[in-house]
Amino acid sequence: QVQLVESGGGLVQAGGSLRLSCAASGSIFSINAMGWYRQAPGKQRELVATITNGGRTNYADSVKDRFTISRDNAKNTVALQMNSLKPEDTAVYYCNAVTFHLTTRTYWGQGTQVTVSS
Repeated sequence: QVQLVESGGGLVQAGGSLRLSCAASGSIFSINAMGWYRQAPGKQRELVATITNGGRTNYADSVKDRFTISRDNAKNTVALQMNSLKPEDTAVYYCNAVTFHLTTRTYWGQGTQVTVSS
């Protein structure tokens, strides 16, 4: 089992920055990748960025060159630095972790609200 605890989020003006953090605990040895997803009202949850244990990253086209995902293996933490924020970035942001131990499982954080005002 993996537990994910998020911090960060809040209100920011367009063009501003926020940093989201997610700390993993539990069976952390089985985590293969972590990432961030977001869901706006009335829309499907979508991928924002992912990072593997080896450091390989993947970004949605809408956030590439503005957002940066990073990890700290010693602290079992993943962060999302969000710069040049736009109103369309407004959503609930969710941390996730993918584990493999006999089978693949996906875990989710509780979600944190990010609101970008114009």
